[in-house]
Amino acid sequence: MELITKELEARFPPLYAMEDKKPKEVKIIAKFFDPCGSWTWYATEYDPVERIFFGLVRGHEVEMGYFSLDELEAVKGRLGLGIERDLYFGDHTLAEAMEGTI
Repeated sequence: MELITKELEARFPPLYAMEDKKPKEVKIIAKFFDPCGSWTWYATEYDPVERIFFGLVRGHEVEMGYFSLDELEAVKGRLGLGIERDLYFGDHTLAEAMEGTI
């Protein structure tokens, strides 16, 4: 699966563009997940040159941070499956992801 398309890439604000916004004002542009595990990445900003996202990560901990498209693409989990993008993820805010309501 292609994790990011040119159309999706164009929707992302650049890194640091949302740093002064409240979580309820920040839109999640893409949701990535491990189909064989519990990890989920909610991307809100992206740098296409460095191929780095910023957003909320739900893994061992729930934390805001940077994550790499290259690293997401390199993951091969159980059954040989890689990270996937939720193609049916609707309009949600960072506040919703932080609260765990999505």
